[in-house]
Amino acid sequence: MLQACLNGARDRTEFRALPITAFPVTAEELAAEARRAVEAGAEDIHLHPKDGEGHDSLAPELVAEAVTAVRAAVPKEVRIGVTTGAWTVPDPRRRADLIRSWPVLPDHASVNWHEEGAETVAGVLLDLGVGVEAGIYSGTGAARAFLASPLAARVLRVLAEVTDTDPGTAEATAADLMKELGEGVTVPVLLHGEEGGAWPVLRAAARQGLDCRIGLEDVLVLPDGSPAGGNAALVHAARNLVRTGRATGSP
Repeated sequence: MLQACLNGARDRTEFRALPITAFPVTAEELAAEARRAVEAGAEDIHLHPKDGEGHDSLAPELVAEAVTAVRAAVPKEVRIGVTTGAWTVPDPRRRADLIRSWPVLPDHASVNWHEEGAETVAGVLLDLGVGVEAGIYSGTGAARAFLASPLAARVLRVLAEVTDTDPGTAEATAADLMKELGEGVTVPVLLHGEEGGAWPVLRAAARQGLDCRIGLEDVLVLPDGSPAGGNAALVHAARNLVRTGRATGSP
């Protein structure tokens, strides 16, 4: 499965080298980017709803607006997820309360397991019937905490996030993270990197037959280092690399 991560916690100032339309903030922009990404081969969407100032938000009306717009723009089999990152609302109890008030539910939501209150937030999502992507960051104790959690077998997937941005070492960091997770994971794993590590980790995920993701949240350039024109261009490049990686198999 190839997921498109449309915008992330970035803001427009990071996109000065790209076409201004490449960075989706509003619900309409997210819908347009999602449609183009799916046409390029994305099978799942992850997005960050944002307020009028471009900050990530869990506000019920903003989540509803973004999810509704994107859902209308893509085929019904494409699943749509949002973030619940602690940077949106630091207090996990407040985050949980906001999630309970969502009038429109996404298909899934990411919960970072190294953040305070991860199980509380994940539990609320599961009670609402929303799939949980368990975010397991490299370089944290998240893998160990997740494997010990009573919710580990109930999540939709593990989102194994390689935070090493060095293209020379990111793949080795990914291998270490997968070893930390080990055979205790009974759900699908989506492995991805960010910035300079995004493409090396995507290639590694493809060789291992793992789910992967790409998009402007993770990286702003194509595999050759040239600026990406948007999520569709990134997804198109990723599809080609995934095909090559699947054919190559594990090294």
